[in-house]
Amino acid sequence: MKNVAIIGGGLAGLTAAIQMARCAIPCVVIEKNQYPQHKVCGEYVSNEAVPFLKSVNLLPGHFDRFPKIEKFLLSAFGGKSVQIRLDLGGFGISRLFFDNHLYEIARSVGVEFLLNTVVHDAVFTNDRFALHCGNKIVEADVTIGAFGKRSRMDASLNRPFMRKPSPWVAVKYHVETEFPDDTIALHNFQGGYCGVVRVEDGLTNLCYLVKRSRLKASGGVEALEADMSRENPWLATLFSNSKRRFERPLVINEVSFETKAPLEHHILMAGDAAGMIAPLCGNGMAMAIHSGKLVAEAVIPFCKGKSTRAVMESSYASSWQREFAARLQMGRYLQKLFGGSTVSRLAVTMSRIGPIAHWLVRHSHGRPF
Repeated sequence: MKNVAIIGGGLAGLTAAIQMARCAIPCVVIEKNQYPQHKVCGEYVSNEAVPFLKSVNLLPGHFDRFPKIEKFLLSAFGGKSVQIRLDLGGFGISRLFFDNHLYEIARSVGVEFLLNTVVHDAVFTNDRFALHCGNKIVEADVTIGAFGKRSRMDASLNRPFMRKPSPWVAVKYHVETEFPDDTIALHNFQGGYCGVVRVEDGLTNLCYLVKRSRLKASGGVEALEADMSRENPWLATLFSNSKRRFERPLVINEVSFETKAPLEHHILMAGDAAGMIAPLCGNGMAMAIHSGKLVAEAVIPFCKGKSTRAVMESSYASSWQREFAARLQMGRYLQKLFGGSTVSRLAVTMSRIGPIAHWLVRHSHGRPF
């Protein structure tokens, strides 16, 4: 039986690891942090993932405790807004909870973990990988890259998107505030947009994406949020009536939406490592789960000697392109509508036309899997 190493223990990596371990395939997850751990994320899961999560018993216990999202609220500068019903909907859940939930399941089915461990390089020779983790080397027949938005491994592999500096910075924290359980909101301001959604335990996730130049011009996060409040009354109400639960916000620099490949140097990429969808489209969590499912389905026959490496790689790349390439392209187009006053107002105006609004939502969501 061949063995598998997964670099990164987020939703994609954990989903893949659990599926392979249940098929008795030796699997190790190498994760740079430990569990539980907050991550910068919109924390909204489209219901497209629910049939799969139910079928493999990965939904959290007492699922009814998590907010069921049925509406989408979009606001532009000055407060002009539109609200539409989501055809598919989703649920709110923190990465702190969900990742830890999957981690505990993975441990219970025999997945090995190397926590607080960083992979510096992955060398493929003689049909096997040697993963260099400081003074430790992990050998594997298959390597899955599930290391998120931007990683040391991206630089080590010299991936093309790393040569294009990204202007985007992401900021996230949880707050205590009044916010409807059934709604996900997206509020525009100059140079960015802010997503808001309810998660478990009465908390609300506030996560915004801003151009670095705007953050620098404002002079820091607090000054930026004061400016955001002056530009959009929805944000003014949110910031003035919220109690932060984090001592300081989580921040990620160089958030990139450039095209990435699902296969690099024989490493199968999953989740954000294969391509990140613009947060305004939501569904990054559902797409990560789906890619974890797809990569496991490609790897399992190879590990059992029922397919070749070439078949494994081509089948995964094909299935990934079929499921996600068009959605990521749509996300890049929609990204251009937000963060500027004119196009922001135009987007809201267009969204008041029912068919257009529903077309946008439908093309940024996937099909149930």
